[in-house]
Amino acid sequence: MQSNINDQLEARRAEARAGGGERRIAAQHDKGKLTARERLDVLLDAESFEEYDIYKTHRCVDFGMQEQVIPGDGVVTGWGLIDGRPVYVFSQDFTVFGGSLSETHAEKICKVMDLAVQNGVPLIGLNDSGGARIQEGVASLGGYAEVFWRNVQASGVIPQISVVMGPCAGGAVYSPAMTDFIYMVRDTSYMFVTGPDVVKTVTNEIVTAEELGGAATHTRRSSVADNAFDNDVETLLEVRRLFSFLPQSAREAPPCVPTPDPATRVCNALDTLVPASANQAYDMRELVMAVADEGDFHEIQPEHAGNILCGFIRLAGESVGVIANQPMVLAGVLDIDSARKAARFVRFCDAFGIPVVTFVDVPGFLPGTDQEYGGIIKHGAKLLFAYAEATVPKVTVITRKAYGGAYDVMASKHIRADVNYAWPSAEIAVMGAKGATEILYRKDLGDPDKIAAHTAEYEERFANPFIAAQRGFVDEVIQPRSTRRRLIRALALLKTKSVTPPARKHSNIPL
Repeated sequence: MQSNINDQLEARRAEARAGGGERRIAAQHDKGKLTARERLDVLLDAESFEEYDIYKTHRCVDFGMQEQVIPGDGVVTGWGLIDGRPVYVFSQDFTVFGGSLSETHAEKICKVMDLAVQNGVPLIGLNDSGGARIQEGVASLGGYAEVFWRNVQASGVIPQISVVMGPCAGGAVYSPAMTDFIYMVRDTSYMFVTGPDVVKTVTNEIVTAEELGGAATHTRRSSVADNAFDNDVETLLEVRRLFSFLPQSAREAPPCVPTPDPATRVCNALDTLVPASANQAYDMRELVMAVADEGDFHEIQPEHAGNILCGFIRLAGESVGVIANQPMVLAGVLDIDSARKAARFVRFCDAFGIPVVTFVDVPGFLPGTDQEYGGIIKHGAKLLFAYAEATVPKVTVITRKAYGGAYDVMASKHIRADVNYAWPSAEIAVMGAKGATEILYRKDLGDPDKIAAHTAEYEERFANPFIAAQRGFVDEVIQPRSTRRRLIRALALLKTKSVTPPARKHSNIPL
């Protein structure tokens, strides 16, 4: 009798694990996609997954749905381990009703979301869904709203990562949009509020799914997605890498990863990184990777707003968020896209107790009608607001230009950065020497010799970090080669930093 019961249990499990059946699984593989369960095998440590609600089925009886009942109802949920650390997961199964969301499908997702918040454990969602299940009507829409509400409640409490691995349309896009990070798969994943057919009907625009909502669109233009990779396996391995930098929740510190890289390592190459000419570009990534443990830099949104770099490194094994102006792109100016990109990243780091290191080489804000009409004032204020509000340890290194309002915005001492260093090549001023001279000595513009003399005088007085250092705006002028050691020492001291924010319900960041 007992053997028969056990056999029944295994048969039921096998039926649920088969999803939509061999034919649909084969169709998934033909598209270059893994199944929902295969994806979890890649994402999680071997044999660590524990599934919930494997037998749950929909309750719909309209449109003949009572004849189509598949255990699990199109989503696999539960928890597992990544590098030995627990994580709650859900993985939508496109082989079952196209991964469409029903009322019970949503209930399964909501259960693991609630458990994740309750237990202080991150949540990773693998999205591969055709959207709301039309046969269920408003019940499926209600299910989406329940998921959305939980995304908001979990925000800043636990890290939430979305991986878009197939179509993601209509209401389905809003849950990923409210999570902390979104990764996509090139050529097989899409995100759009309305698909190409609807766009054509309403606006007469003819556009492909890839052009409308593919990975290239969302990683380069819209900035909806943080990164994209060539296939399911690469994407999931990169999610594991991202996860390694993050804490379990806002209540815990990020994991410390032992490293053989000495904290006292000297980076001699940095002494010659900044060119002698102020107009010559250099790659700020070289600095970030030089100071990072073992040169490991996990960049966020690398294809969008290239004039600023955002991402994670480790210093002496500890996770650190990095924001750095990139002179190789638009001379490192701040514009609408770069300000939004960096502001979002600073706020994430602050929410989860990750220290922020800022490398500054910024000539100012990008001028022009496009920027002004697009609201550069408000978007630039987002970054200023994010830095000023952040209470995590903040260390700033000015490598070269720090001009005008952009100097203030980029984690200056005045908006409460904790430690501010400058390299000897730093220039802290209202503007560059040429522009300042043409304003200050407008009457001499017709005399090139006088203008050259005035420019040289201005450079001598302001194209160095010592005026700011005399006023205490810079704590120390350091040798570039010592940057890694200085950062590690500063962050070690700041571990016990404690700031009491003003009494209020919440701030009102300029959105």
